[in-house]
Amino acid sequence: MPLRKLPPLPVSVKVFYGVGELAAAVPASLSAFFVLYFFTTVAGLSPALAGAVLLFGRVWDAINDPLIGWLSDRTQSPLGRRYPWMLGGVIPLAICSVLLWTVPPFPTQMGVFAYYIVLSIFAFAAFTAVQLPYTALAAELADDYDERTDLIGMKAAFSIGGSIAALLMAQAVFARVADPARQFFILGALSASLAVVIIGLCVVGTYRRYWQVQRGRPRLVTAAETPALLNQLRSVFSNGAFRQILGLYLCGWMSVQVTAAMLPYFVGGWMGLPATHFAQMALAVQGTAIAMLWGWDWVAKRTGKRTVFLMGAPLAAIALGGLATVQPGQVVWMYTLGVIAGIGVATLYVIPFAMLPDVVDLDELNTGLRREGLYFSALVFLQKLGLALALFISGQVLSATGYLATAETQPAAALNAIRLLIGPLPALLLGVGLWFCYRYPITRDRHQQILLALTAQRQQRLDAEAASGSDAPAPGV
Repeated sequence: MPLRKLPPLPVSVKVFYGVGELAAAVPASLSAFFVLYFFTTVAGLSPALAGAVLLFGRVWDAINDPLIGWLSDRTQSPLGRRYPWMLGGVIPLAICSVLLWTVPPFPTQMGVFAYYIVLSIFAFAAFTAVQLPYTALAAELADDYDERTDLIGMKAAFSIGGSIAALLMAQAVFARVADPARQFFILGALSASLAVVIIGLCVVGTYRRYWQVQRGRPRLVTAAETPALLNQLRSVFSNGAFRQILGLYLCGWMSVQVTAAMLPYFVGGWMGLPATHFAQMALAVQGTAIAMLWGWDWVAKRTGKRTVFLMGAPLAAIALGGLATVQPGQVVWMYTLGVIAGIGVATLYVIPFAMLPDVVDLDELNTGLRREGLYFSALVFLQKLGLALALFISGQVLSATGYLATAETQPAAALNAIRLLIGPLPALLLGVGLWFCYRYPITRDRHQQILLALTAQRQQRLDAEAASGSDAPAPGV
């Protein structure tokens, strides 16, 4: 029988898919903005030990990200490949979100350090079990080049919205609770509760569309013919287009996370401003980014995904580099650069994840395998690795330059390091990311050719099964 054309992607599915991002975005944003500060100032770890905890978690991620991606690709269940992982991982994620922001009752730094090392093993595994299958779901809800941009744009809007929500939550809690340890415990409990509700909404809102897509994707390779994990990893990383996305995303995401980690130190230590300006500066960047998502989506539909990043990332690089020129008292100039940075940062939230489903299609054309889990696991890992490296580098540099959380005045070396880390280093990383983006080869026309060839292969598979009278497994299970 002929393959049926998919109906247009409903707005409701885009919204429910985007909502799912909050389950990861809120705890991840709290971590990005506050975890280094929490570890050093509230939990009592030295900056070096705090950075080591975060780096250890990402080393563990190097193992569990591709493993969970591979396992979710191979999952067979009545709920499909991704939903069992999302539903099974959200409760452990909620528990770990509370424990992360709990100061353990250990009298020594090494005891506290050991607590967070052990916790990180469970926390990062639970986070991956939810975030990775959720992210890979984007490639299974739409085939169209522009619909995928819409879908990832909605995800990005909720990702930035989650960052803003996390900051607003923090401001509200900080204003009402005086004890720092109690403040962060409450934030952890709030983010945990939100994650459970959000994942339930995402599953309910996207479930029907998921199965519509799966019915139009007969397997080109059976489960018995699927290569082992290590062979698949070698195959995935041999994909040239995929390597360009990896370089683009790692450089871009690290640049944003270094800036986010340094922002509290820059606002307080260098600018001499009260803590409220930190949240307001972060909101200026994130608020501008979320407002620009629809503008960049409009540009993408008239040009292409690569063009959008090549236009937006230089704006972010210039603005971030300019932060190093801001002097104490130049508050308006600081906020102006924050707004300009937000215009460019918006493209980083959308473009790499919008490009990746097209690479998955190319991979299926070449290998017959649908490996969303493995491909998206690499980006999810890089997202977390970028955050960890940013915090590790920041912690080590602050420690080496004599930064002390309890000091009223910081050494000149520490202040200069803060200025270097918040601006010039992120700008340089974005410049490298632009080079990777320029080399990305899949245009709109090339993707259309890939889809036509894939449709022909799938139709041949259906015709062969009909001729042989075989009972193919239900799509997606």
